[in-house]
Amino acid sequence: MKRFLSLKITFCAVAFTAFGFAPAAVIAQANHAQAAAHGGGDLTVVRPETEGFSSERLERLHALMQEAVDQKQVAGVVTLLARHGKIVDYRTYGMRDIASGAPMTKDTIFRDYSMTKPATGVAMMILYEEGKWLPSDPVSKYVPEFAHLKVYGGMDADGKMILVDPVHPPTMGELMSHTAGFTYGFFGNTPVDKAVRDAQVFDVPNTQGMIDRIAKLPLLYQPGQQWVYSLSMDIEGYVVEKLSGQSLPDFMRDHIYMPLGMKDSGFYVPAEKQKRFATLYWWDPDSGTVSAQPHGFVSPHPYDAPPAVPSGGGGMVSTIEDYYRLAQMLANGGELNGKRILSPAAVRLMSSNHLAPSLLTGKFGIGSQQMRPGMGYGYNCAVEYNPPEANLPDGKGTFFWDGAAGTWFWVDPANGVVFVGMIQRMNGGTPNLQYLSRSLVYQALVDPAK
Repeated sequence: MKRFLSLKITFCAVAFTAFGFAPAAVIAQANHAQAAAHGGGDLTVVRPETEGFSSERLERLHALMQEAVDQKQVAGVVTLLARHGKIVDYRTYGMRDIASGAPMTKDTIFRDYSMTKPATGVAMMILYEEGKWLPSDPVSKYVPEFAHLKVYGGMDADGKMILVDPVHPPTMGELMSHTAGFTYGFFGNTPVDKAVRDAQVFDVPNTQGMIDRIAKLPLLYQPGQQWVYSLSMDIEGYVVEKLSGQSLPDFMRDHIYMPLGMKDSGFYVPAEKQKRFATLYWWDPDSGTVSAQPHGFVSPHPYDAPPAVPSGGGGMVSTIEDYYRLAQMLANGGELNGKRILSPAAVRLMSSNHLAPSLLTGKFGIGSQQMRPGMGYGYNCAVEYNPPEANLPDGKGTFFWDGAAGTWFWVDPANGVVFVGMIQRMNGGTPNLQYLSRSLVYQALVDPAK
């Protein structure tokens, strides 16, 4: 492959020279392509201008993050911006722990929460490439406990749920795109959401116990008819275990973390690393600042020991550098530093929109992520198939997701941009650093042709 790229670069240079054109731009573009195919492991920060960014305009990004810390809207932040596999901006702000005054550091470990989902998606795509499953397969092929799932059809006169048969069995593709019929229970108030909450599906000794409890619950809607944030990726974690014969943490360690050099990623924080674990804070809407006192959802997982039920939907921890390696691998089409995790075709399948137009109306979504014209959902990540239509500045094909404690990332293949941001603030809050950082990154990309 390297030889092919070298020959291609040489041919382009010779051809352009023969016709009287300067080959520098062609060579630069080809070199960027080659860097994108293999780069991302070197964490040296280069001058932003070498990759088309303005140092002066990036100060606006720094000012936003620092102001959020100064106003006590977040305790601390870490951001990392890369282009063509080269890091052009990497900053820490504020504190990892307010009470002790421990500063935020680049090796701070964060709760990824739902940013676990793309990692679980990678695990699933690895197994897809091994011929273990197909998107059209019914989920019950791998989870036979789901063979007789019913669908919620309203309430009868006695206040009991009406249950009907599914129009079709939920498929693996629907499972990976939050359209299979499942729900989380945390974010809705339907009778099905209440039933999921009452079932306490994670309060079990193992993932089999989780599946057994979910199997007794009805689907919220007919498969394919809605987009609802759900337990789907936790079910995927169980599927990974069944198809691989390994626990989800062990599979990710062997097939993702170790090959990519993600040395601090996992599903708990060992004792020797606890001092690097960021304190979790909550947004207090009354004061407009973060508080150490819980407001709203509280994670029951202390992360000090391996969990009984490793959550494929929200159980991972990592540093920003670890998550950057995962994101850059995807940006490179499945490879990082000569370690191939997925093929480019698998990355394209994962990062393409799989939602029908009827679901892209703005009716469905979670938090800041609303499925709408221009923005849909792939396999375990949101996808911008037409960013201007979605009122976003990113390049076409950008894919991304975030986590409940405010972590976020995006991969923009069209511009060669990868961004990762880490905070630990539950319960939402302002400012919306995820979307503000988008506008501030792209206003600083003043020479996108580089």
